[in-house]
Amino acid sequence: MTELVTQQRIAKVLDQRAHDLLLGHSFAHQQIGFIHTLDIDYGEPMKQRTLLQVEVAAQQKRQQSSTAHHKYRAQASEQLHKVIETAIFKQLEDMDGVIHSTIGIEDGIASILDILAVKSASVGRLEPLVNDLSWLGRELVTLVNLPYYRNQRSKNTSVKVDSPSLALRYIGLDNLQLVIPTFAVRHWMPHSTDPFSLLKRRLRDSAMANAIAAQKIAELNEVNPIHAFTLGMLLDVGRIALVRLYLKTFEQVWQRKVQIARQEQQKDLHTALLELRPDPLFLTTLLSNKSLAISAQVIEQMAFKYLPFKGVMQQLVHGVDKNDEMLPLTNIMLKARCYSQYLNLKEHQLIEPDETLSWFSYFKFTKTELKTLQTSNFTNLAIQID
Repeated sequence: MTELVTQQRIAKVLDQRAHDLLLGHSFAHQQIGFIHTLDIDYGEPMKQRTLLQVEVAAQQKRQQSSTAHHKYRAQASEQLHKVIETAIFKQLEDMDGVIHSTIGIEDGIASILDILAVKSASVGRLEPLVNDLSWLGRELVTLVNLPYYRNQRSKNTSVKVDSPSLALRYIGLDNLQLVIPTFAVRHWMPHSTDPFSLLKRRLRDSAMANAIAAQKIAELNEVNPIHAFTLGMLLDVGRIALVRLYLKTFEQVWQRKVQIARQEQQKDLHTALLELRPDPLFLTTLLSNKSLAISAQVIEQMAFKYLPFKGVMQQLVHGVDKNDEMLPLTNIMLKARCYSQYLNLKEHQLIEPDETLSWFSYFKFTKTELKTLQTSNFTNLAIQID
């Protein structure tokens, strides 16, 4: 096996591991095949009394019953998820519905991001669009009134800001180029991701790390850093869509199945269904296989006039044709996504040094890029409000 093929295989494994980690630390461990601490043999087992023959028979009967029930439950889950999968793919055929109803992307956001991407941008052009988005106006007002930023302003202007128009002027165009994509993606996040309690936070952290890593790498490679930051932030919009779709569809299909089983007095099926929860394995597979393609479709439907994202997303989804060259922004996105996934895996001790080395070599990180990324802050926007 050549070194490139080995690196490619490791990159694929680590990408899947990063998706698994979104759904939970213990789930990611299980997928790798780690032995749970409780299962480790620490020495001689404790002495137990010998079971009576009647107890042995009862235990065997319980095990058989339990095994049969687990099999039945697994079959019920499989049937349930076939219906869910069909329903999700049917909904994905209507991308307008996914954008507006599932994710909640308003048309004005694409216009705002487009304006921020050009040199002729002005607060005056942004103002009517922001005023049409009440949630965005509230977020901007809240931001400028945070004690940290109020203290940055001079004593003469440290009054409380109460209008989006004034907030826009205080924040300034340079900061808005970072703030608005960030607030938009946070606004689209699912309200709840139960039973995956940390999924929402991890999706938010992933988007932030993608965007900041993309911005830093772009600056080193003379690529527009605002384009890189914005696309880095939007890169996970497909994940947001699929998480929202899956959790909502699971609940709807599950409730209908439970109701039918109860009405038809299918006691075993009813009991099995009541024990079912959203399946992390189904969701991680869905995210890994489909999220990037959904992101590309969403970004295409947003119909940006000035942000050059369509060709980049096509290369990310389909690869680069032999006759074409990789676009500089495509290369930056690949590196940014790799690094943001690396940060999460490293935090949870789910990546080895040799895997890291191979992964970074595969994406051809330079020493300067890695040095810059290692000293960067991936949790907060570096903005100053005067």
